[in-house]
Amino acid sequence: METYQAHETAVIDEGSVIGEGTRIWHFSHIMEGCRIGRDCNIGQNVVVAPGVILGNRVKVQNNVSIYTGVVCGDEVFLGPGCVFTNVLNPRSAISRRLEYQSTFIEKGASIGANATILCGRRIGACAMVGAGAVVTKDVLPYALVVGNPARQTGWVSEYGHRLKFDTHGFAVCPESGDCYRLQNGSVRKEETG
Repeated sequence: METYQAHETAVIDEGSVIGEGTRIWHFSHIMEGCRIGRDCNIGQNVVVAPGVILGNRVKVQNNVSIYTGVVCGDEVFLGPGCVFTNVLNPRSAISRRLEYQSTFIEKGASIGANATILCGRRIGACAMVGAGAVVTKDVLPYALVVGNPARQTGWVSEYGHRLKFDTHGFAVCPESGDCYRLQNGSVRKEETG
């Protein structure tokens, strides 16, 4: 018995694993050998290629291509039209299937609309990639990156708000009230209690 919902125009290949409560919308193609977690939302006209892994509560907006080698943690957001690659030097006449590189998007990260993520990169937990950015390097957890090539312009909280650090390296998220610490070029959320 299927525990997920799929629009009648969606194509779901045999051998894919789809978690309970996941919704798959119009004209999307879920290919054999991919794994999609629980309570995900796969928008319209999305391609999820063989071997792709999506964690729980991942939101994939319309017109996203997720190619073999991509692994997304829980609660990742993939904005409309964003694209992942899996080969650095593609050629039509040369098969590079044995050269696919892995790309990791860690828990809670957001990829903006029309961003491109080059293969072999790691996007850190709760990082935010701006719309249209081209990511050519790894992105630190909580980092905000924009542009082509993507450059870090600041830090964000788990709620996606820009963090403003005081002279002691502390910042507070205006929505959650959570405290963050900037130390030695990286950010971590301070544990309370």
